[in-house]
Amino acid sequence: MSNQKMVPRETEGDDCNNQVHHPYAFHVSGPRKVSAPNWRDLINSSWKDGNYKRTVIACFIQAVYLLELDRQENRSPETALAPKWFIPFKYKLSKTLIDERDGSIYGAILEWDRSAAMSDFILIRPSCAPRAVLALRGTLLKGPTYRRDIEDDLRFLAWESLKGSVRFDGALRALKSISDAYGSNNVAVAGHSLGAGFALQIGKSLAKQGLFVETHLFNPPSVSLAMGLKNVGEKAVVVWQKVRAMVSSNSAAAVESGGGCSNPIAFNKWVPHLYVNNSDYICCYYTDQAAATTTATATGGGGDKENVRPRSAANGVAAKLFVLSKGKQKFLEAHGLEQWWSDDLELELALESSKLNKQLKSLYSLPPSSTTNRQ
Repeated sequence: MSNQKMVPRETEGDDCNNQVHHPYAFHVSGPRKVSAPNWRDLINSSWKDGNYKRTVIACFIQAVYLLELDRQENRSPETALAPKWFIPFKYKLSKTLIDERDGSIYGAILEWDRSAAMSDFILIRPSCAPRAVLALRGTLLKGPTYRRDIEDDLRFLAWESLKGSVRFDGALRALKSISDAYGSNNVAVAGHSLGAGFALQIGKSLAKQGLFVETHLFNPPSVSLAMGLKNVGEKAVVVWQKVRAMVSSNSAAAVESGGGCSNPIAFNKWVPHLYVNNSDYICCYYTDQAAATTTATATGGGGDKENVRPRSAANGVAAKLFVLSKGKQKFLEAHGLEQWWSDDLELELALESSKLNKQLKSLYSLPPSSTTNRQ
């Protein structure tokens, strides 16, 4: 669920030259008007600016895409593209999340680099800058990783849950570890496309434990097979039941084990930030109230889905939804990560009562009375 373009394979003799002019080099395609931290941030932190935070965190996710592409292209530390996307902001790579089945990198933990900051006279971490960030990439249709990426895409399309995935378990452990180490209020989790689906669901899992982690979701997926059948009418319910019966139910078992939230009001302390483009059909249902209502009906109310929310939250806004509208755009452009650090970006903050649909419903849902307790 990503439009990340493939990086051309480099020959050994051209490594340095290609690295300088590479289309994914930070100075070529990165943000133009975002400055690196300096001593002035001790007085007025740039991280307090929502646009700055969105831009930097999007860069961190881009770094994860490039960590995997650097690995596939066997780039050396001297020619690697990924570090340039987090080093300027005084962060360092602490850990990579690796899928042991194919060796691919699907996530990374980036931590505040105190030594690098001290060298620029930044004596303390700026206010609102996270101590650590868990960044998760989306789908890469290249090399050995595409099979596992597509497998998780299909898992989400069928179940709207990623709990049966090996990567879900690894990401949840990683987020829990940095939350335990630094405190949940000092860390953040972020993802793009499929990675945003993982970020949302592991953020929810920690919220159930009373750990409220700052969450940023770029182009989060909201498409299900039931949505594709929404215009078929009552037959969609029957077809959907047959599809779910046919799907291998590792996801069902994992979803069942998740349990429900015993204190729905507590979730108001967790406010994920969603960034969607109206022209992106992967996430457009977050802004389509009518489609969301139809889908909830077709799937039995959406009570067993991970990425849904209630019709209204009693204690304020359930999430912050930032909508980008540029008229008609091609899908690859509307779903791209690079749009979120664009200089001319104009976002609309959609109010919970008008724009957000039911996609976060299970955050507030009490456990069903039936024995099959799916979220």
